[in-house]
Amino acid sequence: MKEVMCFIRLNKVNKTKESLAEAGFPSITCMKVLGRGKKSIDQVYVQGFIDAGEEIPSPYAENFTERGRLIPKRFITLVVNDDEVKTVVDTIMDVNSTGTPGDGKIFILPINEVYRVRDGESNESAI
Repeated sequence: MKEVMCFIRLNKVNKTKESLAEAGFPSITCMKVLGRGKKSIDQVYVQGFIDAGEEIPSPYAENFTERGRLIPKRFITLVVNDDEVKTVVDTIMDVNSTGTPGDGKIFILPINEVYRVRDGESNESAI
């Protein structure tokens, strides 16, 4: 079993939930989070714009002027069988990939044991 965790844009939550449900994964946990990724800044590139008195192009401008700003995102997590991970990842990628910085991240972690509190079922039958 694996836990699939992803951080996505706010405007992609509903479409992601719908797509996961259509793919057979209706059981998710979703939370509001604040954070920021690791955008790299080419200081020489940015300094060239500053020296010329020109406006710094996005996405450099936000990162250069607001380095500590936390961005609102959504965190989605779900536990699936090992053979279902690729389907879940592909579904999340299809919905959330725009090709621009900030599309999100997906993390896959192993799950060693699972117990259902209600009846004590364990592992795959508890999912």
